[in-house]
Amino acid sequence: MKVLVVEDERYLGEAIRDGLVAEGFEVDLVDDGTLGFERGQDQSFDAIVLDILLPKKNGFEVCRELRKLGVVTPILVLTAKDGELDEAEALDIGADDFLRKPFSFVVLIARLNALLRRNDRGRAAVVEMGDLRLDTGSYRVHRGRENIELTQREFALLAALMNARGEALSKDELLHLVWGGAFEGDPNIVEVYIGYLRKKIDAPFNRRSVQTVRGVGYRLDATEE
Repeated sequence: MKVLVVEDERYLGEAIRDGLVAEGFEVDLVDDGTLGFERGQDQSFDAIVLDILLPKKNGFEVCRELRKLGVVTPILVLTAKDGELDEAEALDIGADDFLRKPFSFVVLIARLNALLRRNDRGRAAVVEMGDLRLDTGSYRVHRGRENIELTQREFALLAALMNARGEALSKDELLHLVWGGAFEGDPNIVEVYIGYLRKKIDAPFNRRSVQTVRGVGYRLDATEE
């Protein structure tokens, strides 16, 4: 497994690199955001460990710009001890998980392995349901011939629903699949993003494919109009 570490604190960066190498990872270490952005475009990396406070380009910019380019490599963001707003923003712009400093290396390894497992579940690169098409390789969604612009979180939510193939997923299942097991925010965030998804993939096309299953959760029915 190949990991990119973007950390400007020399001793911390070297400690993370050495620890990951000892665990069998191949590691590239860079110490500023511009280099992190450039190296992060190499999709041979299995994961990126990304600090927020970086010289030249901060971690938010790196993450946001990588996602805009369609890079889907899992990103674990390192935040300040009291960085709740940092964590919320990181998740909103496309990070997959976060870890507060100072942290245990054992926890870092556990979080990283969890991201890698989620990313290697063998899901199809292209999923189709009716005229809805989701491509995880190009990070694109189409309804018929129409391209639909989604945020990273909306894309992940739609991917979870489409991979369920019409089966209902509970709110807890969606939180785990889309926001990760470390999410500690309001679970009603699922309902908020379901609303966003409906406005983008259903409303403009006069569809009702994203359905609420009372007492269970949500499912996607591609035949519903």
